[in-house]
Amino acid sequence: MNPPRSVEEERPLQCEEEPAASENQAIGEQRDDKTVKDDAVENKLEGATGSTDDSAKTEDLLDILARHLKARFRINDEGAEIPEPVIDEFSISGIAKYIKSDKCKNIIVLTGAGVSTSAGIPDFRSPGSGLYDNLSKYDLPTPGSIFDIHYFMENPKPFFMLAKELYPGSYQPTPAHYFIKLLEDKGLLLRNFTQNIDGLELLAGLSPDSVVAAHGTFYTSHCLKCGAEYPEQWVKERIFKDEVPKCSECNGIVKPDIVFFGEALPSRFFQLLQVDFTKCDLLIVMGTSLVVQPFASLIDRVHSSTPRLLINKEKCGEDGLFGGFDFSSERKYRDVAHLTTCDEGCFELAELLGWKEELKKLIEQGAFNENSKI
Repeated sequence: MNPPRSVEEERPLQCEEEPAASENQAIGEQRDDKTVKDDAVENKLEGATGSTDDSAKTEDLLDILARHLKARFRINDEGAEIPEPVIDEFSISGIAKYIKSDKCKNIIVLTGAGVSTSAGIPDFRSPGSGLYDNLSKYDLPTPGSIFDIHYFMENPKPFFMLAKELYPGSYQPTPAHYFIKLLEDKGLLLRNFTQNIDGLELLAGLSPDSVVAAHGTFYTSHCLKCGAEYPEQWVKERIFKDEVPKCSECNGIVKPDIVFFGEALPSRFFQLLQVDFTKCDLLIVMGTSLVVQPFASLIDRVHSSTPRLLINKEKCGEDGLFGGFDFSSERKYRDVAHLTTCDEGCFELAELLGWKEELKKLIEQGAFNENSKI
């Protein structure tokens, strides 16, 4: 994968107009503030030169000059420029204000297993409750073997046993899924790139065009031997009969089109990431540990001026391939970590945006639709 492109925008030269009286006053106030600061520096320099020790005078003078220049030109102690903040405050409130502004029109949401845990679907890596800690009954060489294409070719049964437990339709969308749907309804969602294979985004009402299932889907299946395609219902019937689906043409294994370790990601993932991330003006990341590539590197594909919000139980992505998040250094200027569950974070953000009642209504409508099917 190519490293993220940094698009530098040049500001066009503008003719300066004579400022109005109120603008002149504001400019004068700014100049007065600058003059006061410069006078303070000069006073400090005069105090430093009043020292009787020449070496001490020089050190004081250089120290005062260095601190003054660093502050004025936003340079840190390592000599690197500190970017100007692109949000008013580094909190979920700051992100809410940004969403309300006219700067925010194309939001990309990256989601992992954490957005589905409140639906009853385990994530992969949580100690004790995660999927990888609860696979002993399958007698695997390693927990990851259940999603390894080479192991699957030798022994597909463990995967299909697990697939029966996790099959789409057995679980219902969470408030986090409905929040993403609300972004779509507001015309703010550019795309939801998800690592999940549970299909809860579509059950929440998101349009198929708005969702990129980076790790594939259960909704289509193919024979690994001859490539014949099979409908989702055909495969589901066999999985729920505890059978390994076999091709009627060549007797090869028919596998749902979810991506295993050792397989390429869907072509649609690569096509849309090239287009979408250059347009993105807010990146929201939820419920992922950001350890699986290439998905984890997506956080660095947005423009360097794009704010990024992480809603997660713990921080992650701070040591990305191309820089990662910066939540705490003196150079931070766009990243916010809101440490909570995905559902709670989405409720908080919806409330700050004035959307809480709309979100509740979406959730209630979704529950009603599911109950009406029973």
